[in-house]
Amino acid sequence: MSQSIPKQRLRLTIKGAVQGVGFRPFIYRLAIELGLVGWVNNSSLGVFIEVEGNDRTLETFQGRIWQEKPPRSRIQSIEASYLDLVGYENFEIRASVGGEKTAVVLPDMATCPDCLQEIFDPNNRRYRYPFTNCTNCGPRYSIIEALPYDRPNTTMKSFQMCGKCQSEYENPLDRRFHAQPNACPICGPHLELWDTEGKVVAAGDRAIKATADAIREGKILAIKGLGGFHLIIDAGNKSAIEQLRQRKKRPQKPFALMYPSLDLVKEHCLVSQLEENLLSSPEAPILLLKRKTLSATPSTEIAPGNPYLGVMLPYTPLHHLLMAELGFPVVATSGNISNEPICIEETEALQRLKEIADLFLIHDRAIVRPLDDSVVRVMMGKEAILRLARGYAPFSKVENNTISESPHPHILAVGAHLKNTVAIALKNRIFISQHVGDLATTAAFESFKKVIGTLAQLYEFKPTIVACDAHPDYLSSQFAQQLKLPVVRVQHHYAHVLSCMAENEIEPPVLGISWDGTGYGLDGTIWGGEFIYVGGDNWQRIARLDTFRLPGAKQAIKEPRRVALGLLYELFGDDLFTQKNLLPLQAFSDRELKIVKTMLHKNLNTPVTSSVGRLFDGVSSILGIRQIASFEGQAAMELEFAIEDIETNEHYDFKLINCENTPLVVDWAAMLHDILSDLKYGLPTEEISAKFHNSLVEIIVAIAKHTKERKIVLTGGCFQNNYLTRRAIDRLKQENFHPYWHQTIPPNDGGIALGQIIAALRK
Repeated sequence: MSQSIPKQRLRLTIKGAVQGVGFRPFIYRLAIELGLVGWVNNSSLGVFIEVEGNDRTLETFQGRIWQEKPPRSRIQSIEASYLDLVGYENFEIRASVGGEKTAVVLPDMATCPDCLQEIFDPNNRRYRYPFTNCTNCGPRYSIIEALPYDRPNTTMKSFQMCGKCQSEYENPLDRRFHAQPNACPICGPHLELWDTEGKVVAAGDRAIKATADAIREGKILAIKGLGGFHLIIDAGNKSAIEQLRQRKKRPQKPFALMYPSLDLVKEHCLVSQLEENLLSSPEAPILLLKRKTLSATPSTEIAPGNPYLGVMLPYTPLHHLLMAELGFPVVATSGNISNEPICIEETEALQRLKEIADLFLIHDRAIVRPLDDSVVRVMMGKEAILRLARGYAPFSKVENNTISESPHPHILAVGAHLKNTVAIALKNRIFISQHVGDLATTAAFESFKKVIGTLAQLYEFKPTIVACDAHPDYLSSQFAQQLKLPVVRVQHHYAHVLSCMAENEIEPPVLGISWDGTGYGLDGTIWGGEFIYVGGDNWQRIARLDTFRLPGAKQAIKEPRRVALGLLYELFGDDLFTQKNLLPLQAFSDRELKIVKTMLHKNLNTPVTSSVGRLFDGVSSILGIRQIASFEGQAAMELEFAIEDIETNEHYDFKLINCENTPLVVDWAAMLHDILSDLKYGLPTEEISAKFHNSLVEIIVAIAKHTKERKIVLTGGCFQNNYLTRRAIDRLKQENFHPYWHQTIPPNDGGIALGQIIAALRK
């Protein structure tokens, strides 16, 4: 008589991005295949599983979960424990349960190949249905109101599923099993095309065709998509582009493009295999691609003077249907007025975009929170996120630091003033919000508060500590102050360094190179060219760029010519204004020059800065590339683009000045003199720009050698510059240093909130 193999009950708690990705049906199928009994359900923590079987089968079950998990899922941990047998008779999917909410909310995902095939199949019941989705694709973060991720906790709760959709939803073997946004033309959301008064022009599929006709006619369409409205026009229509720029008050900043196909993208742009993968990925970001030639694009007015285009492919069924109708690229820019958040609701869009759009394509699936398109570029052969939004947000990570006073702190980080994101910490998990934007307008500040509110609501989060930028005038910092909680004020560039350290999971000691345009300095000056040493429990500014003045303060940020005069005044004093051959001087009228001279001579409204970002602006002006900027970073971008394909190892001289009890000072005077000399003798602009960039890299290497710290972090907005970042990494590696840079967290101020969380944990 054979002896039966003893059985055990295994309990698993799986944490990570495991909801809304078909995880429960995957577990169901796996358990049935292996002959296991028990149950699986969603909880606010993740996915709970209990199974009974023999040791060998349970071990196989655990191994296959890791190996065969659904493609869109991300497992961060599996906690296992063995318990006494209960005697389950079958395997079932149970209803979701509540509890403390730390489950990872999945970002919205682009249309999967299966759904795409269905919407273009005339024999399929979802033929040309613009809200088709399944567990592998569709809205997630944009529609969820509470955890766990179930239909009653989303904006789809107002749509009662028809019999066929309900059958799919309840069948564990169907790819739409518990696909919370599941719908079809009979029971789901629908489209309408409105005029500027909100009157219906067309509905359903006719609305898509009427929208395509209007775009062909050169009209500006406001289209409600996944995370908000786009403003869409024919990218080849120069008149429409000019009109959009005028109405949106965006004179030169590049517009993003949506292409109907990858093949057409390849006709206009250079596309590597990695870039092709990113364009076609579930995240479907805007990807910065190099044009083949400046003229080989729909219109040179899309991104004037810029060798790169911001390109994305259709990522919802609505976009796929519209782009299939058109067959040509369109401008797809955020549906907002400059410096305001994107519109997410149709009546709001009618009011705010009435002076911009000619027609409105809307739908009745509500959007909980605004989501811009993410922006990505490939640097050093890897993906680098420049704007964290749709497809990537909310971003979550596990951080193992703790605050000694509280084992389970709830920390809110309110981020910076520009490119704002916010973050929350629950126990050891950090959640980073989508891109909020610049907090320059009342509407933007209200959006900032709503993002905090919806994150807090989603996770039932009540902060016990709030971290903010040290700048007292930032609206985000003032908001933090009003919460009447313990406040941790974090110096801006220190936060940048901590953000990159956390992303790369490296421990102190570290030398951080933190370069950007503006940050509040602890000595009362404007920082931005900082070398920060992070020790075990402290940090120190060990080196900085030599300072110069910004005549006109905030006005200088918009006018690189003013920055140039601030730099040159350090070299020549009042004699500067006698050298009429200098290009920045020629960019002013005599009256303007007189005012600037007085400001510099008497030190009126001329704050002091050590900013590398402003140094970029000043050199751009000196070379005659950009005297007045129409958007942030324009002068620095154009200085990078000026290099083109030049390859040189030459660089300019600089000095390191070692003063007692103060940071090491990088003296750039010799470099500026040499630039003026090269300019005088007619060296091509591209060579001067390359030598300038190389000089900055050699400064990094020199400071690294001086400190002898091997781990080097590159962070801050200046490291969005591909040439600077690539060359710095290469040179540091040549000198046997270990460089780290951003990939999943933006190097710009979009990464500040993460750094603030880490600073609070360290404190």
